[in-house]
Amino acid sequence: MTPIVAALRYCARVPLLDSLTRPLRNLRLSVTDRCNLRCQYCMPEDEYAWLPQSGVLTFEEVVRTLRIFLSLGVEKVRLTGGEPLLRRDVENLVSMIASLKGLRELAMTTNGVLLADKAAALRAAGLQRLTVSLDTLDPKTFQLLSRRDDLSRVKEGIDAARRAGFANLKLDTVVIAGVNDGEVGSLLRYSFDIGAELRFIEYMDVGGATHWRKESVVSRAQILATVEREFGAVEPLQRDSAPAERFRLRDGKTFGVIASVTQPFCKQCDRSRLTADGVWLKCLYATKGLHLRDLLKSGSSDADIAARIRTEWSARDDRGAELRASMQERTPLAPRAELQKQPHLEMHTRGG
Repeated sequence: MTPIVAALRYCARVPLLDSLTRPLRNLRLSVTDRCNLRCQYCMPEDEYAWLPQSGVLTFEEVVRTLRIFLSLGVEKVRLTGGEPLLRRDVENLVSMIASLKGLRELAMTTNGVLLADKAAALRAAGLQRLTVSLDTLDPKTFQLLSRRDDLSRVKEGIDAARRAGFANLKLDTVVIAGVNDGEVGSLLRYSFDIGAELRFIEYMDVGGATHWRKESVVSRAQILATVEREFGAVEPLQRDSAPAERFRLRDGKTFGVIASVTQPFCKQCDRSRLTADGVWLKCLYATKGLHLRDLLKSGSSDADIAARIRTEWSARDDRGAELRASMQERTPLAPRAELQKQPHLEMHTRGG
């Protein structure tokens, strides 16, 4: 064993903590900034500045980067986008990642449009968990939200995922006042019917949410009140570092709420993000990141890159959601003009 390998293995045994004692444990890996939907809470504009395809990390560069992160204590990796299923041969990337030592969980978040044709291959490649975004069960509302008529394809994808053996399927619903807040009960029933766990998400003011308004947010308290009216009392379950606060109904069925707007959970956050072109972001609200691709291309060794990541994380004091919540006049994170200049601020670039 070389001294470098021995040092990296030692580091993996010692948790890498930031300045607020939060460990580096979860990595969200965006494999593309492209998306086949145009959801109003993420991509409401007509035109976008895209990342140059020549700058996107190759599969080999992704795997090398992940090996370094795993050596520093990362245990869970979630593939995101944009829409990750738009990345050509993404199932091959899944297979390459699944074979890495030290990886405890490999998951993916998808909008489900292409899932029917990919679910079995993803499962066979080693993908362990799958989350599908589903904001409505109404075709007209789906078209209003996404500007596409693909609800039936999403539901076909969910069915295919169940057949492929994704037993711990999760559904994500962004709740927006006056749009889909009347479907809280029906969406929850649907999740129970198919054996999935639904997580309601407060509408966030991050990335491309240029039309975000405080009045459009349906809060955790409002969501729970609706659930209690329709299903009876809810019991909070013990919380870990996951973004969702989980609840149980009297019949044992569970669901979650991600309340980043009204009840931020920055103190427990152990997640960071890597964009498709290799920019590492330590917070969803971060405006700057570490350009790991530049280090990969410059000939830096794995040990050198690991040292840079260790230094950056050790100094991390990010708590973007808490700081946003404390603002008296809260507006979208960035105006459209700034997003055109800095596409890395976009939610579909950094992985929601």
